[in-house]
Amino acid sequence: MDDAVHFARQPILDIRGSVFGFELLYRATAGADTCTEPDDQATARVLIDALLSIGFDALTDGRPAFINFTTTTLLSDVAMQVPPSQLAIEIIETVPITQDVIDACRRLHERGYALGLDDFVPDSPAEALLPYVSFIKMDVLQTPTEALAAVATRMRPKGIRLIAEKVETREMQQSVHALGYQWFQGFYYCRPSGLSTKAVSPQQQTYLRLLAALAREDLTVAELEDLVKSDASLALRVLRAVNSPAVGLCREITSLRQALVLLGRERVRQWASVWTLAGLNSPTEAQLLMTALLRARCCEEVGGHAHGRVSAGEYFLLGLCSLLDAVLRRPMADVLEGVPLPAIIRDALLGTPNQPRLVLDTVTAYARGDWSGATALARRAGIPFQTLSQAYADALRWTRAMSAVEET
Repeated sequence: MDDAVHFARQPILDIRGSVFGFELLYRATAGADTCTEPDDQATARVLIDALLSIGFDALTDGRPAFINFTTTTLLSDVAMQVPPSQLAIEIIETVPITQDVIDACRRLHERGYALGLDDFVPDSPAEALLPYVSFIKMDVLQTPTEALAAVATRMRPKGIRLIAEKVETREMQQSVHALGYQWFQGFYYCRPSGLSTKAVSPQQQTYLRLLAALAREDLTVAELEDLVKSDASLALRVLRAVNSPAVGLCREITSLRQALVLLGRERVRQWASVWTLAGLNSPTEAQLLMTALLRARCCEEVGGHAHGRVSAGEYFLLGLCSLLDAVLRRPMADVLEGVPLPAIIRDALLGTPNQPRLVLDTVTAYARGDWSGATALARRAGIPFQTLSQAYADALRWTRAMSAVEET
């Protein structure tokens, strides 16, 4: 029996692409697509387990966690286990609007918690909660444009924030932003849209070749040092990271050779790979980099359990490169042209149904909360589902740590 709570998350972004918060997606069992327990305690479990096992900072990068609340959890004190600054309470549309629910929302509002209505329907009983609500979420795929505009017109004067969910493209984002929606949720930031016909710049080509070279399993210490030295900003970032409080060395490191000796080739190689990718990425789309980092670490950790003979370094490279088309706004085939990647990784990035592609699809399904799909894919790949769950949690912590190093 699967006793774990499975976490995934989906970012909520502003028009500039900056992440405001994360909706935490969860299920009590690996194969469940919805929470169907009569007295749903999954919200309580996700709050407590997130605090105790993973930590909100790792799950949400220090930003608010948007979590669905049912009637049971609204009427309990479970929200009080999390400070108001770390939690945004989503009241799902199936919650009956009773006097007890209204009173509970008023108490939470008075204590400083942000409350919101998911899939708000005008003139429904949920209108009674509007005095206590700070945000409303609307499904842009299921709601006509006229209805989206009408909700925006009513709510903006009240100071209620509007979140457009299931935003699939940048065009959809721009359209609902024009109506007055300030935050956006969906997969648009991971999908290449409006592909440019402009060629990849020489500097970007250099970064792509460097990224591929850094992932070579036979890379020597001397070659790694030369590669990092080839880009002054990259060398400086590695030295800053090595000397940061997060690493905790007792003496200052003044050369890349020292860093390689003290920290090891693999650690420095991963840092260099991460920041090489960052060199390709627009500063306004940092979430792409964080998503690629999460995929890279998760692929690396589960890859060792999968069938086949692909190395951990190649799995890391697979996840790290999986969003290059979105980063560069070009088809993946164009991006990879002339980049000396291992053939099996190149094929996987282009969609060939090989073992690395199966691992990438497994990790991607888990990250978006498709647990039944991830379960089936993990079984085909030979990955125990509990290994996948633990790897995702570890990857979240690692990504958070990498972000902290970058900020030093």
